Amino acid sequence: MPENNMPESFVPLLSTHDWNEEWKQLQKARRQADDAAHWDERSKTFGISDAPNAYVRKFLELARIEPGETVFDMGCGTGALSLPLGQAGHKVVAADFSAGMLGVMEEQLEHRSITTVFPKQMSWEDDWASHGVRPGMVDVCVASRSIATADMKDSLLRLTDVARRRVCVTLATGSSPRTDERVLAAIGLQSVLGRDYLYAFNILANEGLMPEVSYIESTRSDSFDTADEAYQELARMVQDATGAFVAESVRRAALERLRDWLGENLVQNERAGEVDAKGRAAKRLRLRVPRSVTWAFVSWDK
Repeated sequence: MPENNMPESFVPLLSTHDWNEEWKQLQKARRQADDAAHWDERSKTFGISDAPNAYVRKFLELARIEPGETVFDMGCGTGALSLPLGQAGHKVVAADFSAGMLGVMEEQLEHRSITTVFPKQMSWEDDWASHGVRPGMVDVCVASRSIATADMKDSLLRLTDVARRRVCVTLATGSSPRTDERVLAAIGLQSVLGRDYLYAFNILANEGLMPEVSYIESTRSDSFDTADEAYQELARMVQDATGAFVAESVRRAALERLRDWLGENLVQNERAGEVDAKGRAAKRLRLRVPRSVTWAFVSWDK
């Protein structure tokens, strides 16, 4: 035994483990990431409310973007961040791989007479320089709920390279924002928690950066036209959340219990027909208790 009484085999995994390699393995075990065609199709159901929702307001508050600063919004979607930033007078390069999502944003830019947001169709994996996205191009980089890439380290360092002052991202604190862990527990399954933000934090720390973490709470009011639609959507959620980790026989038994659970937890939606923050009308049925999603807001200064 060494004089300091520390076992010779001790390895400090927190600082020596390759967190990005583990992230890559986790991504292989998860459901396949959605491609641009998926989001092009989804964009057809999207509208945008005039006022930013609570999540967007909190993100922008935590981002602390100063007046006149320029912004790169990667994975901008329909412009949840880019639109209010543009309205506030910031010059924003807004990139997404989905032409459909960018199209929705461009309609809103024209409708609101915003001229300082510049859409760019580009993926996380593309050669950014060939799209005109260069090192030190903007003051602040943001990526809201959009880092679902195969290589977390590459994504984080790309953003760091483009920003002159600050980077702000949000990542899931649980297995996935699509996963209702209450439902999994109720039907006898255990979610495999990814805790994406911990991978990001450890990767950044091991790169010599000093990330800070805050949290944003948001509520998801899932709604359905019929009980069968509710079952089909939640069954897909179960498959996505457990596909690589649970035996098929166990999952089939759990799905039988899902029908009973829905019988007790599906109720009439008193807000049916109302339009949500994304411009979608609420459906006839809802879960008795809306689910809460907690996002980790990870930021670092250069």
